[in-house]
Amino acid sequence: MSETRLDLEQQSELGRPDFIILIVTLILLGFGLVMIYSSSHHIAYWEYQDSAYFLKRQLVWAFLGLLMLYITMNIPYRLYRKLVPVILLVLLVMMVLVLVPGFGLKEKGAQRWLNLGVVTLQPSEFVKLGLIMYLASIYSKKQGYISQFKRGVLPPLVIVGLFFGLTLLQRDLGTASMLMLFTFVILFCAGARMRHMLALGLMGFLMVGIFAVTQPYRLERLTAFLDPWADPLDTGYHTIQSLYAIGNGGLWGMGFNNSIQKQFYLPEPHTDFIFAVVAEEWGLVGVIGVLLAYLVLILRGIQLSLHAPDAFGMLLGIGISGMIGIQALINIGVVSGSLPVTGLTLPFLSYGGSSLLLTLVSTGILLNISRYAVQNRRKESHHEQNPIQTETL
Repeated sequence: MSETRLDLEQQSELGRPDFIILIVTLILLGFGLVMIYSSSHHIAYWEYQDSAYFLKRQLVWAFLGLLMLYITMNIPYRLYRKLVPVILLVLLVMMVLVLVPGFGLKEKGAQRWLNLGVVTLQPSEFVKLGLIMYLASIYSKKQGYISQFKRGVLPPLVIVGLFFGLTLLQRDLGTASMLMLFTFVILFCAGARMRHMLALGLMGFLMVGIFAVTQPYRLERLTAFLDPWADPLDTGYHTIQSLYAIGNGGLWGMGFNNSIQKQFYLPEPHTDFIFAVVAEEWGLVGVIGVLLAYLVLILRGIQLSLHAPDAFGMLLGIGISGMIGIQALINIGVVSGSLPVTGLTLPFLSYGGSSLLLTLVSTGILLNISRYAVQNRRKESHHEQNPIQTETL
């Protein structure tokens, strides 16, 4: 009987999905919907004569995402290990089609969206989860020789490099950087040597540097955060307006729906820079609350992943937790002027169907891992309490 079939038969014996992760997810999702309406209703009314235009669309994606969360929460996570080749092939086809005129949609100078007729999707969002599944699967099999660079570390990175290159061709440096960062997280947790990781980090840094200097505007945008006031009307505009919003918030904020910067001053107030509106309306208290929610979600995800019954579950759970944490960290770093503007959304909060769907599906998988982790911890506890009986059995 296969491992997956055994998992399906043992579903009733598993522990419940982790309550903390589930509640924090729902809180962030609910708060995100509230802030999408607050940050977008001026723009929505101006462009579509419907102040709830973006909220309505996000509610559809939220409903679909919660449905997928429930489904993935009840699918044995080991099933994805067998589906990795199919998942990667589908993602590769989608990433290539994005670059083909007629299939790919170009917005604001970047061609990242795939036109499916009824909806548009951003395949690079789903590449994140697909590569996490692939890396968790392949490195869990290479535990015996993970210390060997040519045999253990390097071969899987060819696939990562392929998707990394396709993401750069779509002019999505933010997502490409994320792919590189959570690859390092999984490599570290898999047991790769530090010198190998440093060498790979240097190679990745050089690739991003070459990509940046090939076009002058890219380098200007990447370095604008160092002194945004040097070009306040172009490369530094986003950062300056974001800092104004944060400054306006003070300790307690200006109050819900009272943001000034969202009124056609701050670009993308409901997507990339929604955290600036949170800071302006809810102040430092609101910012700390959101940061604590992310911290609890990430730490809880890592803690439960460490109790997964196998290396694949551990690496998959840590990879998903790392993906959410890294993306939140980069987005908040951009909004606060600590990092270059990258175009990454804030998980759960920002407007964007592909991003929200991917995040909720990933959280559903993490919740399924938590069910096995609870079961595994019970077994470990039982073994500690009855070591002689367990060994006899």
